[in-house]
Amino acid sequence: MARILIVEDSEDLAEALAHNLELEGHEAKIAGDGRVAVTTASDWQPHLVILDLMLPGIDGYEVLRRLRGNDYDGPVMILTAKGEEADKVRGFRLDADQYVTKPFGLLELLERVSSLLRRSNARTPPERPRIDFGTVTIDPASRCVTRAGERVTLTPKAYDLLMALIERDGAVVSRAELLREVWGYGAFVLSRTVDSHVAELRRKLEDDATNPRHIVTVWKVGYRFVA
Repeated sequence: MARILIVEDSEDLAEALAHNLELEGHEAKIAGDGRVAVTTASDWQPHLVILDLMLPGIDGYEVLRRLRGNDYDGPVMILTAKGEEADKVRGFRLDADQYVTKPFGLLELLERVSSLLRRSNARTPPERPRIDFGTVTIDPASRCVTRAGERVTLTPKAYDLLMALIERDGAVVSRAELLREVWGYGAFVLSRTVDSHVAELRRKLEDDATNPRHIVTVWKVGYRFVA
């Protein structure tokens, strides 16, 4: 059973989603505006958040920004009528896991929820030694990253992307492979999402983000990690 927070100001839709999720064996809570959503997520620690963008109080983008800023690393599914490419890019850059537009099929939505929960559970790392490169240290057990002894805050997807590159042990990884492995549904994520997260990693972990030593671009192919 998973705890699922539904952030949706349409009472009828929110209650219908909650009812169907509970039929699947989950526990669901509803937040009708953005500020309540942030407080509820902090207090309740849901395993997954279903998030509308057009909300009273603060909008869904700001809710997502605050959730990630508060170190919430569970999956977030945006569920919205806003279907423009720019809206999707903005959502993924704020570290959404999926972006679903209304109207939607209920069975498909429930399967997406199950898929996100499975991937989230599988993401729990086994015990393994820490990883060091340059002045950076990674503790996989706690997902803690430090640089020169100072804690570095990475978004959950940026951390997963970093580990996906490191685990290739120097092999080149295409953007399409990274989209499948880190985001799960390549068809719903744009390749520029990978690039923006690589830029975040370089900015926070490299000595010179414009001339990276560790997260290297392989022209027309993808990226590779160099220890």
